[in-house]
Amino acid sequence: MTVKELASLLGGTLQGDGARDIRGVAALEKAGPNHLTFADSERALEHAAASQAGCVLVPETATLGGGATSIAVKHPKLAFVRAVEALCPARKPEPGIHPSAVVAADAALAAEVSVGPNVVIARGAKIGTRTRLDAGVVIGEGTEIGSDCRLYPRVVVYPGSRIGNRVLLHAGVVIGSDGFGYVMAEGRHHKFPQLGQAIIEDDVEIGSNSTVDRGSLGTTIIGQGTKIDNLCQVAHNVTIGRHCVIAAQTGIAGSVEIGNDVVMAGQVGIADHIRIEDNVQIGGHSAIFPGKIVRRGSVVWGSPARPIVDYKKQQACLAQLPKLMDRLKELARRAGNGG
Repeated sequence: MTVKELASLLGGTLQGDGARDIRGVAALEKAGPNHLTFADSERALEHAAASQAGCVLVPETATLGGGATSIAVKHPKLAFVRAVEALCPARKPEPGIHPSAVVAADAALAAEVSVGPNVVIARGAKIGTRTRLDAGVVIGEGTEIGSDCRLYPRVVVYPGSRIGNRVLLHAGVVIGSDGFGYVMAEGRHHKFPQLGQAIIEDDVEIGSNSTVDRGSLGTTIIGQGTKIDNLCQVAHNVTIGRHCVIAAQTGIAGSVEIGNDVVMAGQVGIADHIRIEDNVQIGGHSAIFPGKIVRRGSVVWGSPARPIVDYKKQQACLAQLPKLMDRLKELARRAGNGG
């Protein structure tokens, strides 16, 4: 596409050579004369002015000097996403069922579904239009999967689970496995019934080797637009709201309630029966202990997690401990010498 065509597509303001051809995209520091890139911070804009990029997406209030070609848009990073969709469209798989796949006679597959090698689709399953199942995917009995989904290799969806539209499940994801529930009696652990369901709403993405357990007697729900990173655990009866972001190696114990627009950094640990309200941010390696309520809009960090202002003050005090210890030792030495 030409820069002028891109500007029209993105609804931006062109500055520079509108006739230049753009044939691909690249990071700012590696972009060449036929690449599109973006700059959405003051530091990036400084580098962009000297970049070799064919065109740079910049904020509406910014201009690039030195004869650089740019398109000013409201949100450069979002505009870049849309430009990539136009410049580098994803290859569409051929619809159909691979000869090695095993599909139950009463499974319902909509139009343009793509079923890869060694996929297993159990009886009563329903697969929506244009959904793609990569090699080795297993779809349990009575499962419902919406349209335009992609399940990468070795995803397993247990019986009775429901998955919405435009959901991405990366390699090794497990949806609807049994929760970790037992009753200790008569000298041993008795497995508590895991009869509930796992529901994944529209536009959710779940990273590789993450697990979402079914409810024990209720339902585990991942809300619309939520994004979960690799190697995360979501236990039984958990409810996660809309548009949350949960980073890698986070573990969420049973019966936790999480609101909308919550952000969790990596390796957060959430104990059971906790309520986290809307717009909360939780720093990396934090731990939320049982019975806690994290109020709307809070920013917390630490183990146990506490308001970020308190956490920073405590960390600053801890950094002074070696000096304080040295001072105490000196005072003790003087006292021992009669000084």
